Amino acid sequence: MDDEAGTHDDPGTADPEAGLRGRLVRAGVELVNGEGAQALSLREIARRAGVSHGAPRRHFPTHLDLLSAIARQGFAELADRVTAEDRETAGPRERIALLARVYLDYAATRRGMYELMFRHDLLESGRLGLRETSLPLFAHLTGLVARVRPDADAAVVAGALWANLHGIAQLWHWGSLPLATGGDDPAPFLAAALDAHLGPAEPTS
Repeated sequence: MDDEAGTHDDPGTADPEAGLRGRLVRAGVELVNGEGAQALSLREIARRAGVSHGAPRRHFPTHLDLLSAIARQGFAELADRVTAEDRETAGPRERIALLARVYLDYAATRRGMYELMFRHDLLESGRLGLRETSLPLFAHLTGLVARVRPDADAAVVAGALWANLHGIAQLWHWGSLPLATGGDDPAPFLAAALDAHLGPAEPTS
């Protein structure tokens, strides 16, 4: 394949190089969603984008750079899902519960992307500011926690809740929670986590 293949096939793209960069990222997103994070080789991403295996180097000097760009799309999608489901008219605890459900659903339905987003080598590398991409969503969670627990350090409580959610997502995927508890639904574990960090929900009646 020619390195320039596909760089001029988007008539509406002012910058063909930027268009190719976007195609590489989109190809990676489709690949990770379809086959998992382990399938994200430079060669396969390039093949799906219709360019030679060396072409991605023009835009992403290292494999980590390209993987980080793909993972950023995952954080953006997760944030969009939270925004779409959030209800500003609801109480803060209800909104936290909704955010938590979206998070667990994303972990279950976008498993490959979820694993990529939290790969330690990507986060530690600091490529493309990946670690910082989760901060707006965490700030949103922290603000809601502050309204529910004004007596507590909201960032600490939000961090502990996030860690709990991440643990539920991982242990459920691995089958450890269902095996240990006999449960077939993660909802009770989410409810227990919310009660542990936020206190029991007030009766609705």
